Amino acid sequence: MHGTGAEADGARGVFEVDSTAPGSAPRGLDAFRRGWETQVGDDVFQLPAFSPDTIGDFRVKGNVAKVHGAAIADLHAASATRTADVPGGDQDLVAMYVVRRGSWTLGGPPGHGDQTVSAGQFLVRHLGRLTAFETSAHLTAKFLVLPSSELKPLLGTRVVTGPADSAEMRLLTALTDMIHTTVADLGPAGVVAAQGTLIELTKAVAKGRFDDVEPRLAPALTQAAKDLANRRLADPELSPAMLARELSVSVRTLHRAFAAVGEQVTTYIRHRRLHEARLALVAPSGRLTISELAAHWQFADGSHFTRAFKKRYGQTPTEYARSTEATSPPPSHSLADSAWPAVRA
Repeated sequence: MHGTGAEADGARGVFEVDSTAPGSAPRGLDAFRRGWETQVGDDVFQLPAFSPDTIGDFRVKGNVAKVHGAAIADLHAASATRTADVPGGDQDLVAMYVVRRGSWTLGGPPGHGDQTVSAGQFLVRHLGRLTAFETSAHLTAKFLVLPSSELKPLLGTRVVTGPADSAEMRLLTALTDMIHTTVADLGPAGVVAAQGTLIELTKAVAKGRFDDVEPRLAPALTQAAKDLANRRLADPELSPAMLARELSVSVRTLHRAFAAVGEQVTTYIRHRRLHEARLALVAPSGRLTISELAAHWQFADGSHFTRAFKKRYGQTPTEYARSTEATSPPPSHSLADSAWPAVRA
């Protein structure tokens, strides 16, 4: 094991361990635990007790860096690892697992099942206590521990998963690689800044690629909301509040994003529903009544649907269906229709 001493205030630390050589265990696990406790500290993350099999065959190498109240571990494990039956005590932190090879199975909170992070995926969640875990042999993974104060309100009880090669994850991974190479030389201000940047990028990952207050990203947020609305058009729960909740932003932020591109959330939903109802009016595979269309596309009743349709298209639904039958073949439901740019007021 190689290491550098942590600063007096415990703001940083870095160590390396390699116990992959034959005959190095259990000394390898002891060295890893000593390095973690000395350079990172139980105040950041308390290592759990491991199973006897893990202690007897611990072939892991990796680099670990501490930056203020966060820690980054890049791990390459030739052997499988498993915690003991009682993983440990209470904690209050956010953990991220990024798996490149192999798998990492995590014990879920009470009442929930285990969660497995497969190769090419990440998982981030708040931990209120230590939970059991297992890793496969031949694991390559990154493990991040972050303070919970800013991230816990965003995550709540959610478990956020996704591809490890998303743009946000690539940026976060690049930052962790840079921290590994520079942390030993960083001053106190640099250490704090490194932790802050880790937290901000983790927020971006958890929010799904947009910042709650960044106006330049309004088009991305608006498009994400439209894509979600398009998939849920017949859902009676579809609303600005539901979209905001699913996208992890405030309703006010969602309205601001639509306003920035000259639209309104409720208008978009109504127009998309009317567009789908218009297609259904002339569908060759059988037609619904006006009342059935109104109910399916979440209008209060047939009269409300008829008024909204006439305001949008200048004809009642019945008039539109008759005129279309007489003058032209029915419109097709193309990819452009479902994406909505071709239909305008």
